Amino acid sequence: MGFESILEKVGSMGKFQAMHVILLAFPILFMASHNLLQNFVAAVPSHRCRVRPDANATEEEPLGQDLLRAFVPLDQDGRPDKCRMYTVPQWHLLTANGTQGNWSDQPDTQPCADGWVYDRSQFSATIVTEWDLVCNHKSLRDMVQSFYMAGVLAGSIVFGRLSDRYGRRTLLLWSHLQLAVSGTCGAFAPSFPLFCFWRFLAGMALSGIILNTLCLCVEWIPTNIRTAVMTFCGYSYTFGQLLLAGIAYGIRNNRWLNFAVSIPFYVFFLYSWWFPESVRWLMMNNKAELALKHLKRVAMLNSKEEGKELTMAILRSNMEAELTSSKAKYGVLDLFKTPTLRRTAFCTMLVWFATSFSYYALAIDLQGFGVNIYLIQVIFGAVDIPVKLVGIWALSTIGRRFTQGICLILAGVVILINIFIPADLHVLKTTIVAFGKGCLAASFSCCFIHASELYPTVIRQTGVGLVNTMARIGAMVSPVIRLTSDHLPFLPMVIYGSVAVISGASAFCLPETLNIQLPDTIEDVESRGRQGKVQKNDGNLKQGVQIALMEQEI
Repeated sequence: MGFESILEKVGSMGKFQAMHVILLAFPILFMASHNLLQNFVAAVPSHRCRVRPDANATEEEPLGQDLLRAFVPLDQDGRPDKCRMYTVPQWHLLTANGTQGNWSDQPDTQPCADGWVYDRSQFSATIVTEWDLVCNHKSLRDMVQSFYMAGVLAGSIVFGRLSDRYGRRTLLLWSHLQLAVSGTCGAFAPSFPLFCFWRFLAGMALSGIILNTLCLCVEWIPTNIRTAVMTFCGYSYTFGQLLLAGIAYGIRNNRWLNFAVSIPFYVFFLYSWWFPESVRWLMMNNKAELALKHLKRVAMLNSKEEGKELTMAILRSNMEAELTSSKAKYGVLDLFKTPTLRRTAFCTMLVWFATSFSYYALAIDLQGFGVNIYLIQVIFGAVDIPVKLVGIWALSTIGRRFTQGICLILAGVVILINIFIPADLHVLKTTIVAFGKGCLAASFSCCFIHASELYPTVIRQTGVGLVNTMARIGAMVSPVIRLTSDHLPFLPMVIYGSVAVISGASAFCLPETLNIQLPDTIEDVESRGRQGKVQKNDGNLKQGVQIALMEQEI
């Protein structure tokens, strides 16, 4: 409690904290825009082969539907085929009695030879129309999101280590600038490989922002209002989903949309210079003088005279215990050396992987539901508002383990049920999928809370870091699984749903932690595992663990 007492002296709930939290929350609005940008910049409009009956024909002089029949076969729905054209024009089909005949009599076809013609009524341009990511190249479209999520994974590893070395504020500044620059460069990338490269760097930057925003936000607020602050930050992401729908509706060009959601990060970079560095980080890196300077600045903003009288001796004496306890080092391998902690690690890794894996299966394939893409983006964002409230209530009353398991199982069942709903029942499909997405959003909240309480203090950051990495891997693999639909259309949903159900069942193998004393050492965890029971804690055990509301779906 050393820093808590220092924070009280400089003002724990003053003008500085209000400005600090609000300014840190603004970038979270646009994090959702980058996470879900794939839905709009990579949208697939209706398309068919471009045909040129003579050398003077151009895309600006489209063929009439009657003449088109001689060049492009019809699919099962009676519309021009998206990927094939006749090898030789079938002029006889233009006669009054012309038919395509029996299947055995079908003329030879070939892949589109002169590119494609796209319906630009909804999207003026996307990366699909720009680089023809359709038919034999359609897998490249899903790979874009995998590259982005690979960047998020790399960023959580690289920027996490760099922030420990160079400071939270420094890495936050760099991450804001990197996302602004990579987003701008991606918006005007001249080739598809370069676009993937810039999206990878954007994903890295987003990880740096969330990691360091979280640290700086928690650093300067007292424990008793931490839940409220994290709830506010979590809802910033939720409203960011709604904001994306509005921006995308107004900007139908992929390049300008990418540019529009990246420009604000230049502003965030400029005002982030105002943020003070983490006092704990400064103290641990022998920069006590600078830490004292930041504390006195906060005291001045909060009009706390007591804080202005802080000295180096007072600061060191209050934080000595915290600095001593932080020097103990544990590695990832320590999570697997003892049976109870090993079981906890494996189960939480599966839960985090499945939650992210299934969540992005629903959140990134909005076109597949047959509903207006802007409307369904609003629905998917709005459903999180009540779900987060219900999730917090369930976690606080029913328990962590039950809430985690049920949310995943329900989401998995919903995904599997969706396979059997006819495609023309758009409203029913959308309603059910929105419910499943809400269950996964609640599961995200529980992930952070439960893991924070399961791992002992001495290795908590390592444990949460490991499972967070598994979540990033799940998000990265999710778009790739969608490619299996080329072999069986229902196979991706079978995989997504089954993984969610299995992981939900594994969540019941984890200990319940509601109102249970947080373990401090690995020995505490093993002792509780052997005894099969734990002691109740009368104190406030929820402090800080609801950080999940800030990192939800990211």
